[in-house]
Amino acid sequence: MKKMMLSLSCVAIAMAGYAHQTGMLCNAGTAVDAMVSTVQQTYPAREGDMAPDFVLKDINGNDLSLSSLRGKYVVIDFWGSWCGWCIKGMPEMKKYYAKYADRMEILGIDCGDSDQQWKEAVAKYQLPWKHVYNPRESKLLASYGIEGFPTKMVIDPQGKIVKIVVGEDPVFYTFLDQLFTAQ
Repeated sequence: MKKMMLSLSCVAIAMAGYAHQTGMLCNAGTAVDAMVSTVQQTYPAREGDMAPDFVLKDINGNDLSLSSLRGKYVVIDFWGSWCGWCIKGMPEMKKYYAKYADRMEILGIDCGDSDQQWKEAVAKYQLPWKHVYNPRESKLLASYGIEGFPTKMVIDPQGKIVKIVVGEDPVFYTFLDQLFTAQ
């Protein structure tokens, strides 16, 4: 009986989350809102979702929030100095940063380095965009569903995820060209 009740509860939560995401749930009560909130927190961010906000320390030790960058497109780059493909892609990222700096910001999020390794890599590769340090105990990678590096996400000026590219893939740069050429 307990297993059946647990299964039914899971189905109800999933249905509430689906209804909320598809707009089928308009004026939900607080119990349903709580279930939806729980459902949304257990699934990683996807294209079309609002990007989860966060506050991390920048390279100078100051707090930097994702929401403080609203108004421009933001490319979130989840990377690490230990990641060969991340480093291999930096020259192309630098070219695109220079090309579209008036319309986008890049926010590099360090993943898996020590504070010192991260700062040394930013200096060594002369990465001119904004950078934040993601401590190992952070839940940020889970909330974004990061499973591979590099992962790049394009966030629109209102904070919505419009593109996710895992790996160093030319599709990412083609997308940026199409996005900014259309404007």
